[in-house]
Amino acid sequence: MPESPVCVVFGVGPGLGMAAARRFASEGWRVAVVARSADKVAAAAEEVGGRGFTADATDSESVQAALARITSEMGPVDTLVWNVGSGVFGDIDQVGLDALDLAVGTNARGLFAAVQAVLPAMREAGTGNVLITGATASLRGKPFTTAFAAGKAAQRSLAQSLARKLWPEGIHVALVVVDGMVDLPSTRKRMPDAPDAAFVSPAGYADVLLFLAKQD
Repeated sequence: MPESPVCVVFGVGPGLGMAAARRFASEGWRVAVVARSADKVAAAAEEVGGRGFTADATDSESVQAALARITSEMGPVDTLVWNVGSGVFGDIDQVGLDALDLAVGTNARGLFAAVQAVLPAMREAGTGNVLITGATASLRGKPFTTAFAAGKAAQRSLAQSLARKLWPEGIHVALVVVDGMVDLPSTRKRMPDAPDAAFVSPAGYADVLLFLAKQD
């Protein structure tokens, strides 16, 4: 009997990343969770019954080394969830090139490196999914998102290019624009007067990812 597919979630925090890991694990996928903090990935892996790996999303060699280890220990990656989107917020007078480097590095360069790492096995299998957490900033820059929006826009363009290149090979690439604040106790506490409609459900987001991964 073939083993269940492998889902790798890069960027496992208390919100979207953990929701995705829980959802795929609940459907029987073998889940690998990846973050910079060894303690964080250990706790996340234990919760979902998966495996934890560390990597720095801004370091392409670190990203590819983590994915090589996952493939060696768990098998080829069927679904890659790129939920990494660090950024420094501020206008052109408040942020520097380091903020731009961080935004582009995590959102676009890291994603590029990750896709390079998983693509050979997906091509061999003739199937696979690359699912990316996007943001409204990729479509609408504001003064305080000067660096972050540039990184997210680069990510969106990369996703579009990958999707058009890879769909004839049976590999789905999808970017999910998260247009709102992640619904967590911490965000509710910071914004007590915000309406419910302003918040995005992590569980709902995870349901969308699973739907995309299971589509024909």
